[in-house]
Amino acid sequence: MPKKLSLAVLILLLAATSLSLAQTLQTLTNQPPDGVGISFLLTDGTVITQGNGESDWAKLTPDKFGSYVNGTWKSIASLPSGYVPDAFASAVLPDSRVIIEGGEYNNGQFAFTNLGAVYDPVKDTWTRQKPPAGWGFIGDSPSAVLPNGHFLLGSKFDRRVAELDPATLTWTDLKSTGKNDRNAEEGWTLMPDGSVLTYDVTKAPHSERYVPSQDKWVSAGSTIVDLHSPTTITGCIPYGKHGCYYPPGEVGPGILRPDGTVFATGSASNKGTGPGHTAIYHPSTNKWTVGPDFPNNDNAGDSFAVLLPNGNVLVLGVSGALYEFDGTKLTIDPVGGVSPILVLPTGQVWAPGFTAEVYNPKGKYQQSWAPVITTFPKTVTRGSTYKISGQQFNGLSQASAFGDEFETATNYPLVRITNTASHHVFYAKTHDHSTMGVATGKAKVSTNFDVPAGMETGASTLEVVANGIPSKKVSITVN
Repeated sequence: MPKKLSLAVLILLLAATSLSLAQTLQTLTNQPPDGVGISFLLTDGTVITQGNGESDWAKLTPDKFGSYVNGTWKSIASLPSGYVPDAFASAVLPDSRVIIEGGEYNNGQFAFTNLGAVYDPVKDTWTRQKPPAGWGFIGDSPSAVLPNGHFLLGSKFDRRVAELDPATLTWTDLKSTGKNDRNAEEGWTLMPDGSVLTYDVTKAPHSERYVPSQDKWVSAGSTIVDLHSPTTITGCIPYGKHGCYYPPGEVGPGILRPDGTVFATGSASNKGTGPGHTAIYHPSTNKWTVGPDFPNNDNAGDSFAVLLPNGNVLVLGVSGALYEFDGTKLTIDPVGGVSPILVLPTGQVWAPGFTAEVYNPKGKYQQSWAPVITTFPKTVTRGSTYKISGQQFNGLSQASAFGDEFETATNYPLVRITNTASHHVFYAKTHDHSTMGVATGKAKVSTNFDVPAGMETGASTLEVVANGIPSKKVSITVN
């Protein structure tokens, strides 16, 4: 099915008076030049979004007080000629670049393209990225960034897996033995131990984990309930010269929560007519328990979800309604009609619908979930690079997910500096993080940050932000 965000299902929003004490939506004061699509949070605090033309992109910079609602847009470089993708694998890399690979559609045509590109935000350029050797098609494939910073990509039509080294932009084919089924329509969730969890589509309700240190898949048991729905497309979907794809169905997104469990959502049950099921994975026992069904016969097949700073999961139903899972209950949200794509460093959710909007969640994070700064430079100079160390700089989760493609994980540290006198906010571009793992606990981690050349000097505060949760502020002087 087409997945363009600008064509999301429109539903009625509840009256604004009923939202005053709960969740709210805010429409951005300024709108992007060509609509808003899949988006990524860069490590300098800006957001880039794919335009309706699909080869064009734009960048949002928050205003001087750090507001995304009042931020400004500008067009950035377009993709290389001939690459006009929709529904692709993607990630923000640890060196601050963005990679997109494949696309179920290319230039509006069903293609399973193997084209790809890497965006350099410093140079404002997209560079073509070759596919893994022998991969004639990629399409809407699952992907994840491993703790070592390498980009893991699954082959949609079979069990193959390849790993990209961002330093050299070269691929390595992995053995990845033991995979139970092909990778088609599956999503991948990075776990605290560095493994990657998936719940199968073709072999549902089986689930499995890829263990990078062993380069193999191991069973994660049965999800008990079936999280996949049968495809509504029957017969062969032709692609390439001789390809024939038989869609196995869809699943919903899976999100790692602060308690270490994974909330996995399903597509429609009962041959596509019933509500989506959910299941909860407990890594300590390698077992699943049954979660609540979606209300109102809804489901989350091929849809978005994010981890809110309060620890709850916000997931988009195919009806356009939003649901919040608090660890026990799955309840409908008073706000709807938008797609929760990622969590901003303000704690708001980037949630476009027909316009660019942000969702303001309720509740607050626990301080134990926040990054902790242990070593930092007390004096910094504009235009210079510094190292900062501490704990939990990558947050407790990737914090965003889709059914399979459209990966927009934000498990990397941002550095926010606020001038004490003017209260103006500046983000220092981070890069070369010591890890891209999640829930790293008491382990020492670090990142490097570039002090903006044009930022204000004088007394300031600095904080590290991950998945919308800030560390405690430390005092610095900017020269």
